[in-house]
Amino acid sequence: MRARLENDLLFLHCDDVPPYKKTGSQVRNTYFWALKAIAAHAPYARDWEFDPEVWVALQRLLLSFAESGYLGLRETLLEFPPNTPIPDPLRAVSTWE
Repeated sequence: MRARLENDLLFLHCDDVPPYKKTGSQVRNTYFWALKAIAAHAPYARDWEFDPEVWVALQRLLLSFAESGYLGLRETLLEFPPNTPIPDPLRAVSTWE
């Protein structure tokens, strides 16, 4: 998922967050609701915001869903722009584009 940092907030690109589908996969819908539950702001068709206070929870959530084997790396790995310092709580689940 494309990610960026601005003013101590983590933003996930709106096209990369999992969509909720009423008749979709239970795992993907659970993933959607789990991410939405810890997001500071998750508007429709706009980037989702995460406060630093939940970054450890976000890391654990991403690791848990990645280890389940149901979701691919593109869905559970944060991709930051080159030369962006990755915060310590997110290093285990992050890379550069």
